[in-house]
Amino acid sequence: MELLLDKNKIPQHLAIIMDGNGRWAKKKGFLRSLGHENGVDALRRVATRSAELGVKFLTVYAFSTENWSRPKTEIDALMSILVSALKKEIGTLMDNNIRLNAIGDIQSLPARCRRELSEVIEKTSANEHMTLTLALSYSSKTELVSSIKQIAEEVKAGRLLPEEITEAHVAKGLYTADMPDPELLIRTSGEYRISNYMLWQIAYSELYFCPKLWPDFKEEDLDLAIVEFQQRERRYGKISEQINS
Repeated sequence: MELLLDKNKIPQHLAIIMDGNGRWAKKKGFLRSLGHENGVDALRRVATRSAELGVKFLTVYAFSTENWSRPKTEIDALMSILVSALKKEIGTLMDNNIRLNAIGDIQSLPARCRRELSEVIEKTSANEHMTLTLALSYSSKTELVSSIKQIAEEVKAGRLLPEEITEAHVAKGLYTADMPDPELLIRTSGEYRISNYMLWQIAYSELYFCPKLWPDFKEEDLDLAIVEFQQRERRYGKISEQINS
């Protein structure tokens, strides 16, 4: 598959909805927590391969604000797995020169998770080959409301007129203000939804839906998604003749 990849057309920013951990475990007769543990292994594979290919930003949907409504036992297991994964994967991040980042309502996470997350972010802050961003307790709608409130404050203070508001003002208030928008969004598990993930940022992203459950997602599956991405014509509202010329 690597022979088909054009290393000059690798997406600069790749976003992934890592879906299917629980169903993977259920199919095998395991506890859902084991599915999440195997999901961490899949993320390690994909992050390492992404860095190898030259992806500069990898942003993964790890935990949504809606996920807080799941059973407490599963949430507790998820938070425990997050802490242990952050400790265990520091070597992988350093070996691959990957900087860790996090977006979302981080303050809603348990104190232990926030502490471990902060430590790993600090330890990897000088890494510059790729930025791995975990979307934790994340809601795109909440993110957009926050940005709009910031703009409203600017208008209220007289520093900005309503007619001066542009898309750039909205983008500036998003968690991802310092990143380019994703060129490619991958969702696993055969679901065809965006699920409140980066709604503004993916306005012109290519969408790729994979039937595999996330723990089964391998390096070759990532390669296949990127190969398909490279074969698509990205027109941004133009026609083919304009793009080709």
